[in-house]
Amino acid sequence: MGSTVLSLRIDGELLDRLRQHAAKRGMSVQDYVVRTLVRDDFDERFKAAVEETEKFYGDSRRSVTPPIT
Repeated sequence: MGSTVLSLRIDGELLDRLRQHAAKRGMSVQDYVVRTLVRDDFDERFKAAVEETEKFYGDSRRSVTPPIT
């Protein structure tokens, strides 16, 4: 898979925070942002897959038997 350049204009304060977060992890700002976007994309795809599974099989969080009272 190739890579493509994405140019962003962001607030200076946000860039400073991104630099701090990246530095804490020993990463470049670019690597930190890409990793964050990949993680967010995975989370969204995983959530969609869970929702599709629940539609197909039913919500697994519902109790099969009623609670004892």
